[in-house]
Amino acid sequence: MANYVPKKTCRFCGEKNDYVDYKDVKLLQKYLSGYGKIDARKASGNCLRHQRVVSKALKRARMMALLPFTTR
Repeated sequence: MANYVPKKTCRFCGEKNDYVDYKDVKLLQKYLSGYGKIDARKASGNCLRHQRVVSKALKRARMMALLPFTTR
């Protein structure tokens, strides 16, 4: 018997929010792994459109030194 894991839904689609601010570090840290890598779509539960927006916001936050590139 396999364990059933319900499919994650995109939180941005649920909130009808299309814009992700790169200055919102608390939100963006939820989409980083322990080593500072960007989580995949399956891990984060985002749809394709919002995953692209989140990854661009993360990259901008890294360039502005709001988030680290790596943790080790």
